[in-house]
Amino acid sequence: MAQILDPVPFGNTNYILCCYVNATSHIQIARISNIPNWYFERVVFPGQRLVFEALPEALLEIHSGMMASAIISDNIPCDRLCIDEKKDSDFNNKIFEHKEQIEDNQQKVAVQKKKTLETTESLTTTYIG
Repeated sequence: MAQILDPVPFGNTNYILCCYVNATSHIQIARISNIPNWYFERVVFPGQRLVFEALPEALLEIHSGMMASAIISDNIPCDRLCIDEKKDSDFNNKIFEHKEQIEDNQQKVAVQKKKTLETTESLTTTYIG
C-alpha cells in the first residue's frame, strides 16, 4: 500500500503494514516519534481504522483528551499492529477459486436441468403419442 504523506524514511525497505482502530468515542491523535528523520501524526476519529506503513521498531503513541490537554493514553509497538498481507492475498485467492467452483457448478446444474427437461419432454411425447 503506497503511503502518499509522510512515507517511511528513504532507504528503509523492511517496513510493515499496520492497522490501528480507534475503539473509543473520542477523537485521538496517533503519532510515531521514535524514528529519526520521520514525522508521522494523524487524527483518528471514533470508530475509524488507520492503515499505515511503519518500521517494525516504531512505537505508535495514542494521545487522547480534550481540546488543549491531550495526554498519552497508550504506547503500542507497531509490530503488534502488523497486518499480514500474505494471509490477505491467500484469502482473496481462495475466494476467487471458490467463485470459479460456484460458476462451474452452476453450469453443471444448467446442463443437468436441460437434460432433465429433454427427458421429460421425450417421455411425455412417448406417453401421449
